[in-house]
Amino acid sequence: MEEVLARLSAVTDASPYGYVVTPNVDHVVRLDDPQERAELLPLYEQADLSLCDSRIIAHLGRLRGLSLPLVPGSDLTARLFAEVIRPGNRIAVVGGSRAMVAELQRRYPGVNLLHYEAPMGLRRNEAARIEAARFVAEAKPRFTFIAVGSPQQELIADAVRAFPGATGMAFCIGASLDFITGHERRAPKVLQRLSLEWVHRLASDPKRLWRRYLVEGPRIFVMAARPHQGIAKP
Repeated sequence: MEEVLARLSAVTDASPYGYVVTPNVDHVVRLDDPQERAELLPLYEQADLSLCDSRIIAHLGRLRGLSLPLVPGSDLTARLFAEVIRPGNRIAVVGGSRAMVAELQRRYPGVNLLHYEAPMGLRRNEAARIEAARFVAEAKPRFTFIAVGSPQQELIADAVRAFPGATGMAFCIGASLDFITGHERRAPKVLQRLSLEWVHRLASDPKRLWRRYLVEGPRIFVMAARPHQGIAKP
């Protein structure tokens, strides 16, 4: 975390554009799907930073002899606002509600927040993703927080590269801004340490998340048991 923060502290609104991904179990399982791999794997390979967001993945990696230092996206987002972002910085937010952005502005009154309300259905709406990417490129922020869910946020982050002159660093951060504004509650620290944060999230929104955590997520253990490391490229 400290190395990542030190690197990001050097980013300005004049820095060449880049983006950060924070893969968790849901992302990695999706990348293993042959129907999705060709489209999505390059988004992670081309990111400037890929940070392990999952204690479960970190533990499984350790069993395979892989060192995957944990840098949770929610913790990183909170520390960026607390320690790196300064009054006067232009910060773009793609997605999230007006109420959430208003609360973020209230907590950080000196920050110049620029909000883009993204429409629903971004996964299958390339034109809408390009418009969101155009907003980021034209805003020229120091940092951009893309909060529209995965893989929509990674697709938008990658699309910004197509606009000449895009600057700053973008983060694919899911619900991280909801956590730091209090619109959603993170799991208690004890559940986080026990790698059970997913239980808290499932209990908070079972209708939306039951399939992710109870059907699709367990595939990560099948993947970890395979004799070959990594994800086969298409």
